[in-house]
Amino acid sequence: MSTTTANAAPAMVPHTRTEDAVAIGVGVTLISVGVAFLASAGLLTTGGMAGLAFVLHYATGIGFGKLFFALNLPFYWLALRKLGLAFTLKTFAAVALLSVLSELQSQFLQISELQPLYAAITGGLIMGMGFLVLFRHRCSLGGVGIMALYLQDRFGWRAGKVQMAVDCCIVLAALVTVEPLRVLWSVIGAVALNLVLAMNHRPGRYMAV
Repeated sequence: MSTTTANAAPAMVPHTRTEDAVAIGVGVTLISVGVAFLASAGLLTTGGMAGLAFVLHYATGIGFGKLFFALNLPFYWLALRKLGLAFTLKTFAAVALLSVLSELQSQFLQISELQPLYAAITGGLIMGMGFLVLFRHRCSLGGVGIMALYLQDRFGWRAGKVQMAVDCCIVLAALVTVEPLRVLWSVIGAVALNLVLAMNHRPGRYMAV
């Protein structure tokens, strides 16, 4: 056996449709639990359009699920054009599922008291794992996730760092409607979430197929 053959990388095996469907369910469920942790402590939900949806929810009183679904609609064009039909359909399914779960979450999970710093760190880490599952199956929760994955594929920019920068901007914008201390805890949650992505989802380390 030649050295070239011995050192050759193993062939990449694409995920099956069943694996993708299970991954969407697992990833979205994890993210919905992280959302519940942050919301129960009165914090902003980090993660791109989810964070912006919560800012608008606090400002207008419109349900998070409805806002989250609507805010993601313009990004499907970018996803379809740059990332393909399969990615777009999986992302649409994930966004729709999280919108539904967020509206029904209180029927399944009730948290009476949660310390804000713990909620920020733990909720952020749980959501980061959920996003990681989705990203590794060529799926996202729309919005910033679509843009981050496109920039990583096109320019090699780490998706975690792109999303961290945008998330922090969104959370800081919440100072208009949320007191500074809650915004600070929310920024900590955003950092925890995106550290998971920055360390575990980068070009050359894991290629989603």
